[in-house]
Amino acid sequence: MTVAVTRERKRVWRAWYLYDWANSPFYSSVITVFGALYLSDIASADAKTNFTLNGDRACTDSSGASSTLQNCDVSLFGLHFPAGSLWGYLLSVATVTQVLVLPIAGAIADRSRHKRRILGGFAFLGALASALMFFIAGTNWEVGVWTFILANIGYGGALVVYYSFLVDIAEPDERDAVSSKGWAFGYLGGGLALALQLGFFMGHDFFGVSEHLAIQICFLTSGIWWAVFTVPAVRALPQTHVPKSAERGLSVLTAGFKELKRTIKEARAYPLTLAFLGSYLVFTDGITTVVAVSAQYGKDELKYSTQVLIVTILVIQFLAYAGAMIHGAIAARIGAKKTILGSLVAWVVVLCFAFFIEAGQPVQFYAVAVGIGLVLGGTNALSRSLFGQMIPDGKDAQYFSLYVVGERGTSWLGPLLFAAVGQITGSFRWAIIALVIFFVLGFVFVWLVPVRRAIEAAGNRPPAVL
Repeated sequence: MTVAVTRERKRVWRAWYLYDWANSPFYSSVITVFGALYLSDIASADAKTNFTLNGDRACTDSSGASSTLQNCDVSLFGLHFPAGSLWGYLLSVATVTQVLVLPIAGAIADRSRHKRRILGGFAFLGALASALMFFIAGTNWEVGVWTFILANIGYGGALVVYYSFLVDIAEPDERDAVSSKGWAFGYLGGGLALALQLGFFMGHDFFGVSEHLAIQICFLTSGIWWAVFTVPAVRALPQTHVPKSAERGLSVLTAGFKELKRTIKEARAYPLTLAFLGSYLVFTDGITTVVAVSAQYGKDELKYSTQVLIVTILVIQFLAYAGAMIHGAIAARIGAKKTILGSLVAWVVVLCFAFFIEAGQPVQFYAVAVGIGLVLGGTNALSRSLFGQMIPDGKDAQYFSLYVVGERGTSWLGPLLFAAVGQITGSFRWAIIALVIFFVLGFVFVWLVPVRRAIEAAGNRPPAVL
């Protein structure tokens, strides 16, 4: 049955789009740019202090020779690792922590009548933690570790609840359009916030603040942006939610994991759907890692200025929208599967080009940014829509919950590989080229999945072009 698109429903949709606009600066600014750049500097400052106090014990490579400060050791919980590897390891730890939180967040939301309060609670936790990163200064990089992990818990928990609202506010034939607009608003919001922060950062002398203080203020404003735009979004979303009936005696803290286990068990009846999901989890880990570590690669390996790196990320942010539109047009002609395969080949080419970039040549780095931007949005958008066609009727929420949890559950592998290869080889060039493995394996796995059979096995009608 078709539901009329009333003014009230459009208002609710706009509120849903607005939350994507609200949280995107955490990803575009905190994760992708300033976190990667600043925490490495703070950790290196701590390593320099240790080097001064302890001599070459704190700053030697595997052969015992003197090394750069990025390879000097810092320590946490008795573990010692190079300062330059901190960001990759931190991304891995934060992601694993999210995996523990996401099923709990989903279980609480499903069993509560006030889902929007839960969305607001997670969002404000993330916004507060992001704002508290303002206090990372001197050599106290440990403050950044804890606030960043808390911010990721808020970000991931809110994201699960946010996704689940789509089923509540849009009919099945409306969800593609509503979801796409939300995604577009997210890129625009993140890009606009980053552009404003870029202007402030590059003009920090004019405002009478140091470069480091400018970055701290960018952390603060990212949290404020997140909180401010969350308020109208949450207020306009549906106030009540008809909860699932909780099982007797089952704690909400275990309900999410039990429900996830049940969904995985039921999904075994659709092995081809799971095969595509597994393929997606492989290559999306590579995509997430490339975006997250690109600033660190440019700074520590290629020695670019912070301004060059921020402009590069800004180019990626805005071109991702255009890239998705181009991918959509190509998919309409040759099919989503072939377009995804072509996109994965493009990712391999981009990483190979990144490996050979000459230090101090920003034009080459900008060219890589254009390549990443053009394939970034489209690869993920087509993967999500193609997976949606492989879901059995009426199982959308369950399978997309599996989709999100699986995505977070595997996306620590790329940062871990990047950090480990960088530590072992002493070069982030080898670390960046090592990420090619995710796209090569992803290509092989997607190519092997019979997409048409997967869609038909789920009881759905395949589109004319696949």
